[in-house]
Amino acid sequence: MIQTSSLHSTDAPLKGVRVADFSTMMAGPYCSRWMADMGAEVWKIEPPEGDFMRSRVPLREGRSAYFAHLNAGKKSVVLDLKKAEDAEVARDLMAQSDVLLENYRPGVMQRFGLDYASVRDANPALVYCSISGYGQSGEGSERAAYAPIVHAASGLDLAILELQDVQTQPANCGIQIADVLAATFAGFAIQTALLHRLRTGAGQHIDLALMDALMSLMPFEMQCLQFPGEHSRNLYKPLPTQDGFVVVAPLSQANFVAMSRAMDRPEWLVDPRFREPVARAEHWQSLLDAMAAWTCERLAADCQAQLEAAGVPASRYVPLAEMLRDPQMTRRGGIRQVEDGSGSLLASGLPFTLSASHLPESPRAPDLGEHTHALRAMLAHAATI
Repeated sequence: MIQTSSLHSTDAPLKGVRVADFSTMMAGPYCSRWMADMGAEVWKIEPPEGDFMRSRVPLREGRSAYFAHLNAGKKSVVLDLKKAEDAEVARDLMAQSDVLLENYRPGVMQRFGLDYASVRDANPALVYCSISGYGQSGEGSERAAYAPIVHAASGLDLAILELQDVQTQPANCGIQIADVLAATFAGFAIQTALLHRLRTGAGQHIDLALMDALMSLMPFEMQCLQFPGEHSRNLYKPLPTQDGFVVVAPLSQANFVAMSRAMDRPEWLVDPRFREPVARAEHWQSLLDAMAAWTCERLAADCQAQLEAAGVPASRYVPLAEMLRDPQMTRRGGIRQVEDGSGSLLASGLPFTLSASHLPESPRAPDLGEHTHALRAMLAHAATI
């Protein structure tokens, strides 16, 4: 378990932190994957049939690359928590862990006798993180809460719809923003609780809701609803090119001046519609139309190169396939290699680097139950000490 002295180590920053991971699907597993990336010892507790994500495509030799992306670097243990003897093994692991992570529907861990109130006396230093759709208690807390449901219920989908020009219904949900955002906040909350524990010796329960996470994405919208009136908001829309689209963001006055010169449109600098920020906001669509007249005569890459050379924020719309091979992403570790029993694959890495810490390389996703015996042996040894 974590020791205060490890704060001065140049090893992986979470080396020595033991995580009992009872989470499944995406939000919890992604959080614990990032903790494993930072050196934590993560024991992934799975039911006999395994995490549902093990069956999700794409599959290679029966192994899910999607599962590997979310679970590399962990140890897999099979426990049937409905059985008293397996639930007891889970309690023993909790007693020996720094962090517990779970994302069952509220009340499930209590039925297993593994909720925070039931286990905190055995390990008062435990940081216990529960991820759910709407919180652990209160109205609606037991509602089913997959990410698309919370997206619709949060107001986010309709807020995005209001920003579109021609779309008449909310966008299809395929990218699970709620899960990824909840995983991010869970990691932040766990680190905060661990810091609190280092100062006080006490653990605590973290109640994290996907709904709360999504609501945090809409500060401007929240304030406009409370204080209605004339609110100007520039929308940075895709501009057509000969082979795709670019987005250009002349946010500051300096950006606008540079863009006008790069596009060889000096008349914009004296046009009363555009020359000042307030006027530009009032005539934003007219400016976008004028910008599009320039971009549509060029290739997307040429637009980006010419504008960036002038110091104007701009980018073509880049396909994910290209970003998987982006040298900057690879250099920073934003795209990294992970392994499973079927070989290697590329997955997203941590979105930051640490100057004084070494992070593990090429983590491996475990096969189902691969480390069950190892956990039982570790707990048996701990009981004899």
